[in-house]
Amino acid sequence: MSRAETTAGPGLQDGEQGQPLVGRQDSGRERLPAPPAPRAGRAVWTLGLFGSELLIVFRRVRTLALLAVLAGVPLLVGIAVRIETRDGSSVGGGDGGGPAFLEQISNNGLFLAFASLAATLPFFLPMAIGVVAGDAVAGEASTGTLRYLLVAPAGRTRLLLAKYASVLTFCVAATLVVVLSAVVVGFSLFPVGDVTLLSGNTVSLSDGILRGLLIALLVASSLIGLAALGLFISTLTDSGIGAMAATVGLLITIQIVNNIPQLHALQPYLFPHYWLSFADVMRAPVIWDGIVKNLALQALYAAVFGSAAWARFTTRDITS
Repeated sequence: MSRAETTAGPGLQDGEQGQPLVGRQDSGRERLPAPPAPRAGRAVWTLGLFGSELLIVFRRVRTLALLAVLAGVPLLVGIAVRIETRDGSSVGGGDGGGPAFLEQISNNGLFLAFASLAATLPFFLPMAIGVVAGDAVAGEASTGTLRYLLVAPAGRTRLLLAKYASVLTFCVAATLVVVLSAVVVGFSLFPVGDVTLLSGNTVSLSDGILRGLLIALLVASSLIGLAALGLFISTLTDSGIGAMAATVGLLITIQIVNNIPQLHALQPYLFPHYWLSFADVMRAPVIWDGIVKNLALQALYAAVFGSAAWARFTTRDITS
């Protein structure tokens, strides 16, 4: 038997030696199934990893408690406004900022959604995001499960992306909880009809609802910078509680700095500076300047601190 015949084996013709049998039909041999496409396998694994992270986030008692607190804010605001306006009087506001929505609630329950977002955005919403983002990596490290996650063929980059995506999903969920709770309470306690915008124009209820959906999307987008910052802090420590406290503490500090008039030159670069720009959606025409600046600033924070989190996490020595 020649060397070529030995290499090819029976059933292989000249010029075929060394070729794999996968996906070929040779005489006397069965066709072997082709291996699955690597990219398809990675995509399925990434989606599964993202789904697993979502379950981890939304099955925690702490997360459900945060959502319950957020849902309770519109209820408290609605009851307070209802009690104050039961004799026909009006509530404060009127300067065109977030609290100005309060004076419109008694005339149209839809405004309770806008007022609730304005009430929760400075602290309650970002605090919830800071807790979830700060616990994303550090929480796994403190319980000793992070090392076992990295044993699976996920890769650190995909694992970090899945965690960030789950935090962003929580941003959307938390915002929608506030909006839905406010809509239920507002429609139950106050009249609903055509919407009078902050600019004085009147639009239909359907137009007002569409503007409300856009506002909810803008509020959720306003939190992506904080989410990236919290994720970065979470990669710096093995203590989940420490990462959460550091994120929330930094949030409070930045909010204080953002309200000190003497630091006005620094304030446009702070991530919460343009948060209440969503109120400009309730004008005709919509004023986009502050909204665009807010989205650009959030994208910048997400890029900087997301990259920092990736650099830290992919080079970190995981011992727990």
